[in-house]
Amino acid sequence: MFFESCRADALTSPEQVRELYPQPNPHALRKGTDRLTEETRALIGCSPLVFIGSADAEGPADVTPRGGPAGFVSVLDERTLVIPDATGNKRLDTLHNVLETGRVGLLFLVPGRPTTLRVNGGACASARPELLARLTPVGKPPVTAIVVHAEQVYPHCPKSLMRANAWQPERWLPADAQPTSAEVTLTQLDLPGLTMDQVEEAERESLRLRYE
Repeated sequence: MFFESCRADALTSPEQVRELYPQPNPHALRKGTDRLTEETRALIGCSPLVFIGSADAEGPADVTPRGGPAGFVSVLDERTLVIPDATGNKRLDTLHNVLETGRVGLLFLVPGRPTTLRVNGGACASARPELLARLTPVGKPPVTAIVVHAEQVYPHCPKSLMRANAWQPERWLPADAQPTSAEVTLTQLDLPGLTMDQVEEAERESLRLRYE
C-alpha cells in the first residue's frame, strides 16, 4: 500500500518540518489565548455548526459535526462553554472519547462568513439537571452535555474557506457530481438483500425524526 511505502521516508521531527516552511507571522502566534473574549463569545453565539475532534485512550481519533440553532453552544464564562447532547446515531463515540481522555478540539463555523474559531481544552460529560436546564435544546431536552474548559482559543484566517468557495453557490459542484448519502451508506453496509429504496426510506424517516 502507498501509505506503508510513504512511511519509509516520512518526516519524523518538528525540526524537519520547520525547515521546509518560513517562520509564521508574529500575529499568528500572538492571537492564540486561553480566554474567550467578548468578540469570540459573540462568534460562538452566531454559530449553528461546530466540529468536535476527540480521541480515545489508545489514540484513534474522531471528528464529528454538531448542529443546532445559532448559539446552541452556551458560553458560561471566559473559560467554559457547554455543548448540549442532540439526537444522533447513538454510537456515542465522542462521549466515550471524552470519558477516556478528557480532551476535545472544537472548530466553529458560521454559514456565509469566512471566520472560523478553534477552541481546544479539557472536557467532561455532565448530566447535572441544573446545567442541562440552562442549555438551548436541539429539539428535545439534552440527556447530557459536554463541558469544555478553554485552554487555547484561536481565530483562523479566512483563507481555507475562501479557497474552497464554501459560501459561493455558483462555484459549487452540481448535486449529481457526488454519490448520494444513501449510495454511500448502501456500499458501506454491504448487506445482502438491502436495497437503495430501503436505505433512502430509512434516511427519510431518520430526518423526519431528527429532533426526537
